[in-house]
Amino acid sequence: MALLELNNIEVVYDQVFLAVKGVSIAVPDGGLVALLGANGAGKSTVLKTVSGLLKPERGSVTRGDVTFEGRDILKLDPPERVRAGIVHCLEGRRVFGHLTPAENLIAATSMHNDRSHVNDLMEQMFALFPRLAQRAKAKAGYLSGGEQQMLAIARALMTEPKLIMLDEPSLGLAPYLVDEIFDIVRRINEEKKVAVLLVEQNAAAALDVAQSAYLIENGRVVMNGPVDVLKANPDVQAAYLGGAHKVDYHAVKHYRRRKRWLA
Repeated sequence: MALLELNNIEVVYDQVFLAVKGVSIAVPDGGLVALLGANGAGKSTVLKTVSGLLKPERGSVTRGDVTFEGRDILKLDPPERVRAGIVHCLEGRRVFGHLTPAENLIAATSMHNDRSHVNDLMEQMFALFPRLAQRAKAKAGYLSGGEQQMLAIARALMTEPKLIMLDEPSLGLAPYLVDEIFDIVRRINEEKKVAVLLVEQNAAAALDVAQSAYLIENGRVVMNGPVDVLKANPDVQAAYLGGAHKVDYHAVKHYRRRKRWLA
């Protein structure tokens, strides 16, 4: 049984706009799954469906079901889903800029009653993210973009999740920081045995760390499978990995390549 399963999910915004159309996704226990696609494809909406954050954006699930450890979670509110073991790192980091890194970490521990356990978790986070330990007394708003992303991930891990969902963790970061962030994501998955659902436009980086991937276009899953299968697909190469056979289709007059998404 998969840890997380979405079965034929449809999501509507404002009772008008159908953003996600019959999406089915499975994340195995301890797995690392990438969700790829262009801007507006519906990737972030899928994550918000799982974490329960659709309602503030006037979105609702009109069809399908979402199960976590075999339990239907659609009727649970967001705090209950966090307590169940699901945590969501939103796009744009969203750290508390007026608080220090330590205070940001403490802010995520309302479900923990044991202060010594909270301190142990903080020590683990500072060991996993040494930069945060070095900047422990600085306000989070003065941290670099990469440090803020590390803080957002560390804060999520303070809830001791079984599944962490990351929305565009590489957004706005320098290439060397992107490598560092994805190395941390891999370590979280391998060493802490936390399942990861990764939404990322940097397809090359995501496919390097993931075990399997789903490709979404216009709210639908158009391809899924092991990462090696997606990497070898010429349409994926052309649209997301820098070209298939180095052909510049934009230079070919009156030509529009039809994407078939065939493995």
